[in-house]
Amino acid sequence: MQSSSQVFVYPPTRKSDQVDNYHGTQVADPYRWLEDLNSEETNAWVEAQNQLTLSYLSEIPAREPLKERLTKLWNYEKYGIPFKQGNRYFYFKNDGLQNQSVLYTLTALDAEPTVLFDPNLLSEDGTIALSGLAISEDGQLMAYGLSTSGSDWNEWKVRNVETGEDFPDHLKWVKFSGASWTHDGQGFFYSRYDEPNEATKLEDLNYYQKLYYHQLGTPQSEDILIYHRPDQKEWMFGAGVTEDGRYLIISVDRGTDPKNLVYYKDLQTPDSPVVELISEFKANYSFIDNDGSIFWFRTDLDAPRGRVIAIDINKPTPPNPPLLRGEKGMREGWQEVIPQADETLESVGLLNNQFVADYLKDARSSIKIFDLQGSFVREVELPGIGSAGGFGGKRYDTETFYSFTSFTIPTTIYRYDMVSGQSTLFRQPKVDFNPDEYEIKQVFYTSKDGTSVPMFITHKKGLQLDGNNPTLLYGYGGFNVSLTPSFSVSRLVWMEMGGVYALPNLRGGGEYGEEWHQAGTKLNKQNVFDDFIAAAEWLINHKYTQPEKLAISGGSNGGLLVGACMTQRPELFGAALPAVGVMDMLRFHQFTIGWAWCSDYGSPENLEEFKALSAYSPLHNLKTGTAYPATLISTADHDDRVFPAHSFKFAAALQAAHGGEKPVLIRIETKAGHGAGKPTSKIIEELADEWAFLVRSLDIDAELINSDIISG
Repeated sequence: MQSSSQVFVYPPTRKSDQVDNYHGTQVADPYRWLEDLNSEETNAWVEAQNQLTLSYLSEIPAREPLKERLTKLWNYEKYGIPFKQGNRYFYFKNDGLQNQSVLYTLTALDAEPTVLFDPNLLSEDGTIALSGLAISEDGQLMAYGLSTSGSDWNEWKVRNVETGEDFPDHLKWVKFSGASWTHDGQGFFYSRYDEPNEATKLEDLNYYQKLYYHQLGTPQSEDILIYHRPDQKEWMFGAGVTEDGRYLIISVDRGTDPKNLVYYKDLQTPDSPVVELISEFKANYSFIDNDGSIFWFRTDLDAPRGRVIAIDINKPTPPNPPLLRGEKGMREGWQEVIPQADETLESVGLLNNQFVADYLKDARSSIKIFDLQGSFVREVELPGIGSAGGFGGKRYDTETFYSFTSFTIPTTIYRYDMVSGQSTLFRQPKVDFNPDEYEIKQVFYTSKDGTSVPMFITHKKGLQLDGNNPTLLYGYGGFNVSLTPSFSVSRLVWMEMGGVYALPNLRGGGEYGEEWHQAGTKLNKQNVFDDFIAAAEWLINHKYTQPEKLAISGGSNGGLLVGACMTQRPELFGAALPAVGVMDMLRFHQFTIGWAWCSDYGSPENLEEFKALSAYSPLHNLKTGTAYPATLISTADHDDRVFPAHSFKFAAALQAAHGGEKPVLIRIETKAGHGAGKPTSKIIEELADEWAFLVRSLDIDAELINSDIISG
């Protein structure tokens, strides 16, 4: 049997003499050839790495019991939030172990539901997923997108809701786009790119997105081009028809930068022009709804934690100085409706002619209702400390639905009466565990520069703070993404083994608004890593764990987080699980949508930003002879979000530099992408492999693994 103390013989990886010049600095890139995903040499390398990884994992006794326990716990009914369009309700449901959730429709909440769309029938292995949908105003038509093997490239089709039959309409080369129907049901708006090179479509850069209108029953070649900007290759367009059907609202984005422009088009006037309402990238504007010419937005303009404003499009000149609370009339056509609060305003909807505002208070949901003048009406009483979502619907709806979840509460669906303010339980899943056996706390710790950072910690009750508990520290810290409490079968299995789960809300996220986000971007990106390292040190200092028992995990930008921290502080961690990570910070902008991340990371083409990037780039900061933590890198062959060569090159360089005895391996999933739409079977297999790897790497008590707790 192999053990974590065995000296590994890794597959040989050829080194080339590739050297690049960055602002006068020579940087070697010996594994550049691994960027060619179609070469025989790369394919042979992938096969050899997978063989080594799978042979190691297959000999861990805990692997099969873990897979069995994950499968047993995963097998429960999971409901999505119902939504209504026309005279129909729609919702997603997964019976338990279905690879993809099924879309149902019904005409009344107590009626018998019918299957509208079952993605599981599209492929035997569940690798074709429903990636988007849009229901027409009358509820009779559904435009839907399909993703194959996890790719961001989608194909869109149209289905008759009543009959379940598809129309001949077939749209291709759609990426990073939804769809929005005109109220007459004659067609919908969507965004697409020009047809890519078939051989290199998973790696080529994505520029020059275009906004189109597709008329039902016509070929895609006849779609009407609504807007594009040949002079702005990075601009991306999201379009939605207003609830009154009058306007098309166009959000113009530059990649992942939260700052956007807002344009609109009057759909009642034939051949009306696209009008620029917000024409400078100064803030984020999220359209809420309109009352005639008055448009409501959630914005962080002069309010980094967010507020609600109204703009009269007939008098759209922005105010200077900034808006003042309580001003009478529409000074300069702009007015503040709901001012910035201490909490972060995540999103706003309009129901029962009232604003429903979704706030985050120290990364926990708080839902507040205001009237149209911005006066507070009530706070929605949530079931506890956790995350709420939903509250969708039309402006005059008195009924809505929301979900609530926490670390020990599976996603539960509630119906909410906007008039009475009462929540009633609608769907509650039954999972084979007792939530009373676990405890959750939120602590605040101090990062390197003195910043206070919150962290959730959850584990079984009765935990001994003796420094011997296996602990998983998970993080993200980027792109304005907020991490909030949620339920996870995989984390439950981890805690059943006596594990501690810790979730810090790092800078770079959106938990405390745009200032918190910006504090973890570009030249400030090191703050994110410092926050994560400080979380690890806090857990160790407070006797939750010790370095040999501490694992770190994260995916995508979180994979970068893990890669950077394990290269900066290799002695601090016993194991690392970087998933689909951005590891080459000098070439990330050369593939697919990577250029869009420069808003968070900066660009290697800028000298100062190059210095910052090269200082933490995981690929470029590995040091020969260093003993790194046990590492299981994971990626997928169809990941066209974070190009898999990031993980390939990092794995090759890590194996070459590693001076310790712990395994550093890479797991390369086939027929999968960045994560969205991954079938349940693949998710469970991957989690079983990761937990088995941690069981061995952190030397978790085998008696716990083989007990009735895990075997079920």
